[in-house]
Amino acid sequence: MIDRSVGATHTGLGLCELDADGHIERHVQSFEEQFYITEGNPTLVLEDRGYPLVPGACGVIPVGTPHAWIGPETGTAKWIDFMTPIPREEGPADVFFLGAIKDVPVEPLDIRDPRTRHFFRMRDDDITLDKLKVGARVDAPTVSASMATALLAYSGIAVKMLVDQRLSAALGTMFMVEYQPGGVAHQHDHPLEEAYVFLDGEVEATADGEKYLLKQGDVLWTGVGCIHSFANRSEGTVRWLETQSPQPPAQHSYRFNRDWEYLENKIREG
Repeated sequence: MIDRSVGATHTGLGLCELDADGHIERHVQSFEEQFYITEGNPTLVLEDRGYPLVPGACGVIPVGTPHAWIGPETGTAKWIDFMTPIPREEGPADVFFLGAIKDVPVEPLDIRDPRTRHFFRMRDDDITLDKLKVGARVDAPTVSASMATALLAYSGIAVKMLVDQRLSAALGTMFMVEYQPGGVAHQHDHPLEEAYVFLDGEVEATADGEKYLLKQGDVLWTGVGCIHSFANRSEGTVRWLETQSPQPPAQHSYRFNRDWEYLENKIREG
């Protein structure tokens, strides 16, 4: 969906589909890969262990890590695939196949197991603010109370981080965004690229002066310096999956127009 053909230099974003009889042999690659399962139950073989995945499961395949994909037992599996930097189309090889998939232990994905350090799973209510106002029940926690359970909420917007340094990602981030009715992010830009895959609802967006009404199934991409904004003018919520590459710097990852317009007016008045 997003690659050099649209002007991206860091963002390779696509949709993957794997049938029950499908597989991708063991390989390593010189770029980071992040994924979010949207349908079905593929198995990811990472290093020497197999992980059956379910919708909402996500994670990172670090640079140079041997891995393979196996199709679901029945039906079709689908996922959003994010690769950074963009895989090469020509020049030196950046994907190296290692042969057939070996027999490895396959165990259910347990995101509470410290050994499962490259995976996470988002449930629908993980982005519900009211759920996090009180602690999880002692007898049935889903994850330890930590940044893994954190939810950023502001201006009618909820942001749930999925993949970042916490999962050992080094080159990009992936997170879920939900806007309440009336939620708005004013015009701003970044020193990085962003991509947005819209999963539910509709939102009004602007990018470089153009307006768009974005709905489920639409994809938007903004390059470095692209001034963009979002506003939910509907009566329902809107949700999308968002990626950033490279990872945001420690400071100045957002530049809001109105902050600098305020300074301009203050200087003029003074």
